[in-house]
Amino acid sequence: MNLGEKELIKKAIKCADETVERNAGGPFGAAIITPDGNVIVSSNTVLESNDPTSHAEVNVIRKTCSILKTYDLTGCILYTTCYPCPMCLSACIWANIKEVYYGATPDDAASIGFRDSYIYDFIKGNCKDINVLKISQIEDKSDCVDMFERYAKKSKTIY
Repeated sequence: MNLGEKELIKKAIKCADETVERNAGGPFGAAIITPDGNVIVSSNTVLESNDPTSHAEVNVIRKTCSILKTYDLTGCILYTTCYPCPMCLSACIWANIKEVYYGATPDDAASIGFRDSYIYDFIKGNCKDINVLKISQIEDKSDCVDMFERYAKKSKTIY
């Protein structure tokens, strides 16, 4: 299947519209095209699942990984209706997706009330704003480091 950018975004929009109509999530949809040309589509289901991580990009990554039976989406391309939030950007990077195409901007999302910008600001400020999130390292990290070392000695998969 050789779909163009416009058709892929339309598939993502259609999926998001259906989700919005059943009050399952916000106006966000995403499509992944696999190296062999298959298209997998999903949308934001935060409201339906009561899961704040159920963004369109994360959902389509999970769905694609399940279908392909892999955690590595090298060669896949993601199309999304809005610029990915920091969590979704990270999910793309963890999944080894090297290309993302988006429609609306964070400002477009903010104009209707979505609030990604404060997360970008938090990251730009070195994650120091305790009004957003207080994040601190524990005093004794040795048990955690020991666990990492045990994992490394077993020559387990690094992903």
